[in-house]
This record gives sequence, C-alpha cells and structure tokens, in this order.
Amino acid sequence: MMIIEILIVLGAIYLGARMGSIGIGFAGGVGVLILTVGLGLAPGAIPIDVMLIIMSVMTAIAAMQEAGGMDYLVSIAEQLLRKHPKHITFLAPIVTYLMTLFAGTGHTAFSTLPVIAEVAKEQGIRPSRPLSIAVVASQVAITASPISAAVVFFSGILEPFGVDYLVLLAVCIPSTFIACLLGALVASLLGKPLSEDAIYQQRLASGLVKTRGATQVTLLPGAKRSVAIFLVAIVAVMSYATAISDKVGLISNPVLSRDVAIMLFMLSAAAAITWFCRLDASKISNASTFKSGMSACICVLGVAWLGDTFVSNHIDEIKDIAGTLLQNQPWLLSVALFFASMLLYSQGATTKALMPAALAIGVSPLTAIASFAAVSALFVLPTYPTLLAAVEMDDTGSTRIGKAVFNHPFLIPGVVTIAMSVLLAFLFGSMML
Repeated sequence: MMIIEILIVLGAIYLGARMGSIGIGFAGGVGVLILTVGLGLAPGAIPIDVMLIIMSVMTAIAAMQEAGGMDYLVSIAEQLLRKHPKHITFLAPIVTYLMTLFAGTGHTAFSTLPVIAEVAKEQGIRPSRPLSIAVVASQVAITASPISAAVVFFSGILEPFGVDYLVLLAVCIPSTFIACLLGALVASLLGKPLSEDAIYQQRLASGLVKTRGATQVTLLPGAKRSVAIFLVAIVAVMSYATAISDKVGLISNPVLSRDVAIMLFMLSAAAAITWFCRLDASKISNASTFKSGMSACICVLGVAWLGDTFVSNHIDEIKDIAGTLLQNQPWLLSVALFFASMLLYSQGATTKALMPAALAIGVSPLTAIASFAAVSALFVLPTYPTLLAAVEMDDTGSTRIGKAVFNHPFLIPGVVTIAMSVLLAFLFGSMML
C-alpha cells in the first residue's frame, strides 16, 4: 500500500506540473482526496502558518508596487548595472539576490531581467550567462530572506533544538551569497561568445535582435516613501525577533510569537503605505505581486498538505528506512530536498513537507540548516515563471531550452550554486552551532 500511496503522490505532482502554475496546488488537493477518502489515510496538517505569512508579506509588497516602490528599486538596479556593464554576470545575481532578500519573494526578478538582458547584449556578453545565474540567485535567496515563509517556518521548527532565527540567518545569508558569486563564476565560462553563436547571428541577420537602451521611468510621488516604510517593517521584524530570542532575552514573555509579529508588521506596513502614499486600496489586489502571492498560497496548500498527509501516516516507516541512512550520509538530505523542490516548485512547500520529518527521524540541526538551500532547485525543470521570462526576454536566442529539456543554461550554474551553498553552510554552521 505504501508503494501505491507514493505513486499517487508522484502522480499528483506530475499532473500539477503538467497543468503548471497554480495547477500544482489543485493537483495536490486531488492527491489528498485520494489518499484520505480513497485509501483511508488521516489528512495531514494544513500549512496555514506558511500561507498566512505569504499572504501578509505579499500584501505589503503589492502595496509597495502599487505606490511605485518596485519601479524605484528597479531604477537603482539599472543604474548599478549600467555603471559597471562589463561585470554584468556578477552584478546581476547580486541585484536579484538582494531584491529577493529584501522582499521575501523571487518574483521581484521579473522586473530586472529585461535590464540584465539588454546590458549584456550591449556589451557583447552572452545574455544567457548573467540571466541564468540571476534567476538562480533570486530562487536561492529565498532561503536567506528574513521574511520568506520558508525561513520563518524553518526557524520555528528549529527552536526546540536550540537554534534560533538569527543563527539561521547568520548561516544562510553568507553561505548562499558567496555560493551565488561562485555560480556566477561558472556561468561566465559557459557557452560560446555571443559573436560566435550561430543562432544569434541568424536572428541578428533577420532583424530579430533589437536594442532598447536605458529606460526612462517616471516615479510616482510615493515610490521612495513606500520603500522606506517596507524597509522599516523588515527592520522591525528582525528587531522583534532578536528581542524575543532566548539568547538575547530582552522580552522574556512576548505577547506575540515571531510568526504573528511578521504578519502584523507586514499588514501594518501595507496600511502605512496605502495611507501615506495615498493609494486606492482596491487596486492593490490587482498588482502582479499580489496575484503571484495568492497563487503561491494555493500551491503551498495543495502540495504541502499532500506531502504531510503521506509523511505523517508513515513517519515510523520513514524513520526506519531513512534514519540510519541520513545519519551515516547526512548530505543525502540535500539531495532529497533538491529533487523534491524540483517537483514541488516552492521553497515553502518543500520545507513544510520534508523538514519536520527530517528532524523527527534524527537529522541534526546542522545537517538540516546546511541542506536548506537545496529547497531552491526550482530551475531544474524549465517551466518556472522567472526562468521562462528570462528565455523570452533574451532576443539573441542564447538563453534557450534544448530538445532534451534539461540542457538549458540554468542547470549547471544552479547545481553549482546549491552545492556550494550546502558546503559553505556546513562550514559556517559548524562554527556557530
């Protein structure tokens, strides 16, 4: 029966991948229905906490976007990239990494990808190099963002093991950032020079390659103000988390848990942006970031619920099968997370589905933290939105998906980045834990 249940889980994930986008959440619900009503398993825990964090954070980001704050951030990024265009392959992932770190979502990369492609093309640099590692960096940075649902949930389940929120960030931020730079180094060596690419030459001769030049964006009056408010909210989140930390202990009996505090700070930030930037609140739900956030909630609901339903009903068998193996070869957890996230398409869903089980079977906190970056393997299958956007925005044809599906420019830089993140996190974590 366990084999049949595994096939149902994989079948639901496959169906969701075929439908794409929010469809993976729908398919997850179908899987839960079959496992419970059809096979009699007890339903797993609904990932309400992760969903509420995503909703509150994305609401604040959507308000900032509606106020013009995202345009302001993109204008800063474009100035940086155009000031040092020859270093685009290294600067591009720094930009997308920092924007994801700041916003808690990789969807912020959408607005910077056209700039990255254009600057690379102007310099005669193969656009696939900076675009590939920029997309990867936007995904990996989720595991280092102070307000991402994956980090907040993971820090919560680590607290009983004596690892708090700040220690997790202290390990994840430097390890993932350095790994992204190493991934950029690898990306800079991949592919033929643009001038030697036959497909580029064909497209150039056909007039399909166009030069856009620097964009002129008129910022809304509240653009800078909205970014400042959002930044204050992030500082407030981290300050409160520090104050209630057991190691700092400034607040011994906090009224709010860290998760609740994040939700309240983000909703308050959205309210402040709406009020002080004079927004029409009814338009915020039409922002692209709001829609992507709500789509992410449905994906997490279906997939994480499906994973928890299977794991919670077989935790004893999983302990017997995987416990000894992971204790002898702890790095295999990162491999499991890598392949799971490749299918689940969500760092939050993968963390919610697998990390509690990993800790329950005896995986050490160090191993769990070091492996955390592996939940960001969303680049393996060339169907993730930011990856597809990078392909579409590169009119030189250098960022293309091969006939074998997996032979695309994101794979090697992504695998290198995650592998180095895991290795560096083991190193940094062993010093701090």
